[in-house]
Amino acid sequence: MNRRKLLPVAAATVLATTLQPLEAKAKGGRDFVLVHGAFHGGWCWGPVAEILRSRGNRVFTPTLTGVGERAHLMSPAIDLNTFIRDVTALIESEELNNIVLVGHSFGGYVTSGVVDRMPERIGSVVYLDAPMGSNGVSVFGEAPPDVRKARMDASVEVNGTRAIAPPSSTAFGLSDSKQVAWVDRRMTPMPLKPYETPLILKAQPGGNLPKRFIRCTKPALPNIEASARYAREHDWKYAELPTGHDAMVSLPNEVAEMLLAS
Repeated sequence: MNRRKLLPVAAATVLATTLQPLEAKAKGGRDFVLVHGAFHGGWCWGPVAEILRSRGNRVFTPTLTGVGERAHLMSPAIDLNTFIRDVTALIESEELNNIVLVGHSFGGYVTSGVVDRMPERIGSVVYLDAPMGSNGVSVFGEAPPDVRKARMDASVEVNGTRAIAPPSSTAFGLSDSKQVAWVDRRMTPMPLKPYETPLILKAQPGGNLPKRFIRCTKPALPNIEASARYAREHDWKYAELPTGHDAMVSLPNEVAEMLLAS
């Protein structure tokens, strides 16, 4: 076969390789976008993502700017809107529609912002032990005083940026020594400005989409209760998991099953 005949074959091979992620979703499978919380990165969803993918779904686990493997991008310019744009840009660039959007912990504020900006791309929303936020109010603005003080007391400077040093993962309800070690060595400082940025919403958190709230109860973090109560009072699908805050690490199978049911 001469070189001219090889070129179309090579081009077809490259195109097939490029399109491979689009073919990875099995018939009946769905697209999941999983948004992590403070100090974490997309890495924390690894066990859950593996289970979801094994069921024929596509899973995207973006890491927010300035943390995780993107810690080198830490900057004073990062605020809550940066994080929201991180996720909307992923959805746009991957041309995703009818997705299951999941937010954990601080990621609940990001999730609410994403839904508010592009509800037409979202099929359903899941808040995993995550505050959903309120229009015009920052994370610090609605945080209990003790939580706000703990975050401020842990503030450090990272490359000229005000940030919060990560606590031990035992603060997130983890007790298994291997899980604690895995999370502790991967957490990175969290930029402080996103905590101070008001969340701007045109509609109620989660909009008019189907919504599920998953509450972690052993131990239950007090600062999540207001959002859990809101979900119950507004007839969201509501469920509880007998584990700590980082349920995607401690109970990945159970979390995956709940997400599949969303």
